[in-house]
Amino acid sequence: MAWWQWVVDVAGAILILILLYGLALVIRRRVITRNHGTIELSHRVRPSGDGRGWVLGVGRYSGERLEWFRLFSLSPRPKKVWAREALSYDGRRAPLGVEQMSLYPDHVVIVCQSAEGEVELALGAASLTGFQSWLEASPPGTDWDR
Repeated sequence: MAWWQWVVDVAGAILILILLYGLALVIRRRVITRNHGTIELSHRVRPSGDGRGWVLGVGRYSGERLEWFRLFSLSPRPKKVWAREALSYDGRRAPLGVEQMSLYPDHVVIVCQSAEGEVELALGAASLTGFQSWLEASPPGTDWDR
């Protein structure tokens, strides 16, 4: 077999792997969004002052928890989970500098406090209203001091 045939075979195999990866991402996203409220939710995994460390993802409200899934991961499990009672909203701001290129165009950055410390998330304005409602709501019979 000639060398160029090997190159074509390898390129074809790589193309098939890329297509399978893309299909797996679509199927995973459909499974995550089924039967739950989901939002586009970016999370700053590496806090730094220069606007870096943001990872795009999907947030899912699952009862008393907010689950965060990385957008380009194949894992069926959430990467981060925050309990409603351990999360408090501190405020919001517009994306600054490099953040404007890292995040979706209409997203705002919010700062929350959790048991692990400060959490920075980015979501759309409509999703922020839903997030605040979810955070303030509690099931009947619960008496949380906020």
